[in-house]
Amino acid sequence: MTRDRSPAPAFLLTLALLVGCALALPAFVNRGVVFMAGIVAINVVLGLSYNFLFSTAGLLSFGQAAFSAAGAYATALLLLNAPTVPFLLVLLISALVGAVLAVLIGVIALRRTEGVYFAILTLAFSELVHAVIAKTRFFGRNDGLTGIPRPTLSYGFGAIDLGPGDRYYAFVVVAAALVTAVLWWITQSRLGRSLRAVRLDPMRAAFLGIDVRRRRLQAFAIAGAATGIAGGLGAPLTSLVSPDLAHWAESTKPILFTLLGGAGTFWGPAVGALVYAAVEYGTRSLAGASDLITGGLLLGVVLAVPGGILGVAVRLLRRRDPARSRAAERGEPAAPAVATRAAPAGGAS
Repeated sequence: MTRDRSPAPAFLLTLALLVGCALALPAFVNRGVVFMAGIVAINVVLGLSYNFLFSTAGLLSFGQAAFSAAGAYATALLLLNAPTVPFLLVLLISALVGAVLAVLIGVIALRRTEGVYFAILTLAFSELVHAVIAKTRFFGRNDGLTGIPRPTLSYGFGAIDLGPGDRYYAFVVVAAALVTAVLWWITQSRLGRSLRAVRLDPMRAAFLGIDVRRRRLQAFAIAGAATGIAGGLGAPLTSLVSPDLAHWAESTKPILFTLLGGAGTFWGPAVGALVYAAVEYGTRSLAGASDLITGGLLLGVVLAVPGGILGVAVRLLRRRDPARSRAAERGEPAAPAVATRAAPAGGAS
C-alpha cells in the first residue's frame, strides 16, 4: 500500500533556501544589486499571482497592472498623509484595495465574456484606471506621488525603522515569501482543486455543483489582493508612484515572467522574473538596444521553448523518471528517485 507524500515540507525547504539566499545577498553585492533584488522579489509575487489566475483558474488577464497600481497608490497615500497607521495595516489595506478593484472589474468582465474577450476587457479597464490616475490631481496626475518614506514597523512594545541600510529590502523579501506561501497553500487547497476543475472543464464542474462564475471571481479577487500587496511593497522601495504603474506594458511583465519560467509549474514565474532581471541588468549599458535585446531574447525563448525554462527541465526529468516529472508539473518539489519508484505519484489534483 502506498502513501501520498505531502509536498509541504519540500516546498517550505525550497522557500527557506530562497529566502536565506536573498537575505544573505547584501553581504556580497553593492546597494544597486540589492535594490534590484528587491524589485525581483516583488516581481516574483506579481508573476506568481498571475500564474495562479492563469494556470490554476484558467483566466487570461491583461489588466493586472491596475491592481498593482491601486495597491501602490494606497500605500503611498497612507504613508504620506497618515504616517501613524501601522505599516502592516497599510499593506492589508493595499491588498483590500486590489481585491475590491478586482471584484468590481471581475463582476462585469466575467458576466458574459471569457477567453480573449475577457482578456481584452481587463486590458480596457486597466487603461481606464491608468487614465483616471493620470488625470486626477489627488493622485498627482502624470507626475505621480514622490518622496514616499520607508515605513516604521510597529509591534506593540517597540518599533523598527525600516529606513536605514537594507532593512526594508529584508522586509520585502520576508513579505514576498509570506505571500508566496499563501498562494501555494491556496493552490493546494480545496479551493485550488475546484479552480483547476473549472479550468479543465467548466461545464462538468458546473454539473458537479461548482459555482463556476463565483470560483472565477474568487480567483480574480485573490490574484488582485496579492498583486495589490506587491504594488504596496514597491512604493516605499522606489519612493515614488506614477500612472505608468497602471500602463498596459506593466501588465505584460507578469505574463512574460510566467511564459519565460514556465506556466505549468508553481515556481516558473519566479524563475522567469529572475532571468528577466538578469537579462535587463546585463543589457542596461546598451543604450537604445537594451529593450530590443530583452524583447528579442524573450521572444526567442517563448517561441523555441513553449513550456518555459522549467518546462524544459520537466521534459528532461520525464526522460529519466516519469513519476518525478508528474510531481514537478503539479508544482510539487521532486521526491527522491528511489521513493518515487516505489510509490508512483498520482494524477494532478
